[in-house]
Amino acid sequence: VQLQASGGGLVQPGGSLRLSCAVSGDTTDDFAIGWFRQAPGKEREAVAIIASGNGDTYYADSMKDRSRISRDNAKNIVFLQMNGVKSDDTAVYYCAFDFLIVGDAWNRRRALNVNEYEYWGQGTLVTVSS
Repeated sequence: VQLQASGGGLVQPGGSLRLSCAVSGDTTDDFAIGWFRQAPGKEREAVAIIASGNGDTYYADSMKDRSRISRDNAKNIVFLQMNGVKSDDTAVYYCAFDFLIVGDAWNRRRALNVNEYEYWGQGTLVTVSS
């Protein structure tokens, strides 16, 4: 599985941005895919995740009211729409992917855990500044 993230750039505070993650490879099995971010000097943290199949979504508390994750199944692209961005949103945003194991319990805690993901994109930089 390969992930190609795009859409980062400079955005003014209060503005909006949409990130895209193009997925290639064999994704016929159930999987979870989404976005993490890492600001300078900080640990990588979850932003939003979406699961295949039922399309369940999981959001970090800091982003749940300002972002929306969606998926274009036909084109194998995952989007992250971010609104009302703040300076604290400045970070490198990474697309992450992993397969889900049938019968293995999947929940919000696991979905937002960086250690659950085996496949990572190269990251796209989002800078929020006036």
